[in-house]
Amino acid sequence: MTTLTLFDLDGTLVDSAPGIHASIRVAAAELGLPEPTADQLAAMVGPPLQDGFAAALGVPEADVDRAVAAYRAHYTAGAMLDAPVYAGVPDLLVELRARGERLAVATSKPAEFARRILDHVGLLDAFDSVHGATLDGRVRHKHQVVGLALAQHADGTGPVLVGDRAQDVVGARAHGLPCVGAGWGPARPGELAQAGAAVVVDEPGQVPAALDHLRP
Repeated sequence: MTTLTLFDLDGTLVDSAPGIHASIRVAAAELGLPEPTADQLAAMVGPPLQDGFAAALGVPEADVDRAVAAYRAHYTAGAMLDAPVYAGVPDLLVELRARGERLAVATSKPAEFARRILDHVGLLDAFDSVHGATLDGRVRHKHQVVGLALAQHADGTGPVLVGDRAQDVVGARAHGLPCVGAGWGPARPGELAQAGAAVVVDEPGQVPAALDHLRP
């Protein structure tokens, strides 16, 4: 049997904040909203886009679809590729693959966007599969995409999710999975521990030891 490790994308594998923030600003301007604050921008990296606009920016439900469309028009035009890989991530993936682990991505970002980003930064081939949201928003929450990954890799043992926000911890827990908190991401101080992450690590190089600690 092969162990299975799931990875979030934004804030875990890549620093997607530059492209996301730029696209949020464009959407806010198109809707006539004030310039988003730094806290609002940070709050939108990780959660589903629809939820972020409603909760972080206070966009009324009737305008959420318009905000999402404005965001995606700017994001898909090129901003999505402004997402550098975190230092240490390529070496981490090489190490886990060498150990024989099965790796998959579970992200609240649309799956086709995730694959495009991973291909652009040279990480796509490290993963056995990529699972993400649907463009219509029916699938967007972390527990949904984790469920898709688990269903595809039902023979994977000791599944663990590596993620950088509270939503990752909660989504993993819905399936009984522990979450390794990616402390190098944009989470607020204490966010991952308070959400119930099994362990929080400071850099990608510490992930293998954390996985070993969590698995029998």
